[in-house]
Amino acid sequence: MRGRSSSGGVRRWAGIPVAVVATLALVPGCRAVGGDAADGPAGSGPATTAATGHATSPLADPDGTEPGLAPLTSSADRAAARALIAKVTTKGRGPKTGYSREQFGYAWMDSANGVPYAHNGCDTRDDVLKRDGQDVAFRAGSNCVVTSMTLDDPYTGKVIDWTKQHATTVQIDHVMPLSYDWQMGAARWTKAEREQIANDPLNLLPVDGPANSAKGDSGPASWLPPSKAIRCAYVVRFAQVALKYKLPVTAPDKSVMLGLCGG
Repeated sequence: MRGRSSSGGVRRWAGIPVAVVATLALVPGCRAVGGDAADGPAGSGPATTAATGHATSPLADPDGTEPGLAPLTSSADRAAARALIAKVTTKGRGPKTGYSREQFGYAWMDSANGVPYAHNGCDTRDDVLKRDGQDVAFRAGSNCVVTSMTLDDPYTGKVIDWTKQHATTVQIDHVMPLSYDWQMGAARWTKAEREQIANDPLNLLPVDGPANSAKGDSGPASWLPPSKAIRCAYVVRFAQVALKYKLPVTAPDKSVMLGLCGG
């Protein structure tokens, strides 16, 4: 296996323990790695208070600038996860009236203020592809436009060999969906505030395209990543975004979030 920093330097790392898993149903360009999409146990494997391979614990990455999303497996990590989720407030989901993607600015704008990577000359999509991808290649003459990479997809446990010619095989997920944000309070924000959450790397993960399409604007009570091993880490990231932007979640979502981390 290979790791690569977002700056492009390849690093080699030894194999790490992973759960014993069932066989994944593969799609073209993908191969299964460490963690079953249906049965990976959430309580096995190494502690994840720091980077593991090319994935980082959300607890060790409060800014969303480190690659990937590593499972939370140790008792200490899962207790910290529950404590963080417990801080999230709850309320009912408001109406979707008036929502459109354009309310959060044009897609992947580099001009959103107050978030990492802003105003660096690259669009937000390419920034997070560079952050999470391995063996990243760029368009000739560009340090921004990613044309190919390998992605360890946190949602399915697959390794995806991605090229720009087949762009939709990897999509950028808003962990806390923009429509959800709108219904939970962002409808009352300024346009600049909405542009911020839409382009904040804390809220963005490159993932398997079909899995992201299946998610839609669902909260954790309605949709979870197919890989059970990543679900606690996923809801921690959901909670981190909610807390940063002072947004509530629904009571059913919070209940599921706590339960996934052992609460």
